[in-house]
Amino acid sequence: MKEILKKFLPNFILSFYHFILAFLGALIYGFPSKKLILIGVTGTNGKTTTSEMIAKIFEKAGKKIALLNSIRFKIGEKEEINKLRMTMPGRFFIQRFLKKAVKESCEYAILEVTSEGIKQHRHRFLDFKVAVFTNLAPEHIEAHGSFEKYREAKGKLFQATKEIHVINVEDKNSDYFLKFPAKRKITYGLKTGDINLENTKIKLKIPGEFNLYNALAAISVAISQGIDKDFAIKVLEEFKGVPGRMEEVISKPFKVIVDYAFTPNALEKVYQTLRTSNFQLPNSKLICVLGACGGGRDKWKRPVLGELAANYCDEVIVTNEDPYDEDPWQIIEQVASGTKGKARKILDRREAIREALKLAKEGDIVVITGKGCEPSICVKGGKKIPWDDRKVVREEFQKIYEKI
Repeated sequence: MKEILKKFLPNFILSFYHFILAFLGALIYGFPSKKLILIGVTGTNGKTTTSEMIAKIFEKAGKKIALLNSIRFKIGEKEEINKLRMTMPGRFFIQRFLKKAVKESCEYAILEVTSEGIKQHRHRFLDFKVAVFTNLAPEHIEAHGSFEKYREAKGKLFQATKEIHVINVEDKNSDYFLKFPAKRKITYGLKTGDINLENTKIKLKIPGEFNLYNALAAISVAISQGIDKDFAIKVLEEFKGVPGRMEEVISKPFKVIVDYAFTPNALEKVYQTLRTSNFQLPNSKLICVLGACGGGRDKWKRPVLGELAANYCDEVIVTNEDPYDEDPWQIIEQVASGTKGKARKILDRREAIREALKLAKEGDIVVITGKGCEPSICVKGGKKIPWDDRKVVREEFQKIYEKI
């Protein structure tokens, strides 16, 4: 029904429909965000990890928080896995969630904010006090019409947030976000910005330069709320990471890493990190398993993902990910086209993972990307097949090495 409406209703009517839903959701639940300090985290990559880092700092500082991101919904001590497969759920869900947070006496609520959510007015009637910008790279271009419109959607969070803006000043799109007025602006970066590695020494347990950016964003938010910088750093130095984000599932005789990366920018950063001497031994191989999302989403990036895998990985296996209503083989072929003949194509994701494990020798690294800790595979007809890359890795590894 939704797809039929999208095809036949003009955009302005659909937009008004989403706006009215946002207003009704806020009205029914009594505009709960006004009773919270609401923090919105947006950007192409790093939203989940940044939101988790902010939550960890605040909890250690004795603040009662609510957290809504792509992994989980948390209110105080109670939490549940996000099985909706939506980073930013619908308006009624968000308002009901915030109402519960108020009822449980939470002081802060931390939300991931997506461009699609903003396009559908899910950010409306949410009284954001802090807006965080992580980074921006081409994504959801087909849904928005252009990169500029995608960026514009992200900007609406900052347009709506009048109190505090936290911005990655080293991202090439930072000037766009800096132009929005706010009572206070905090910039961060590895070398520049108010918070940087020159004035903030930090040693994380989790790998990747991108996680240093995420940490600096979280520290900036903490400082904006009067939390001591050194305290925030100490908390993050003990932070053990986020499920399905550069998660080491197997350590010996070779490493198996599961990561959520599904954009070219994120995927390249994962591969670059794994290619460093901190991870990779001389003469060891990097074996990659990847796919791409269906549903007509950003088809342009499929061969780009394949090309990145071919450039960085010694062995490439392209497999099924979340085909939705598309032909999964067609998606696989489009990803594989970018590898220039380097890829093995295996439809069954479990079989693809098993093949990668069989190829791996002592000291090698297997990296499985695209799903992270997502609990299902989305297929035709809106069906979801229960799934967990990490669980499948452990099961297949045990089958291969059970005699050892």
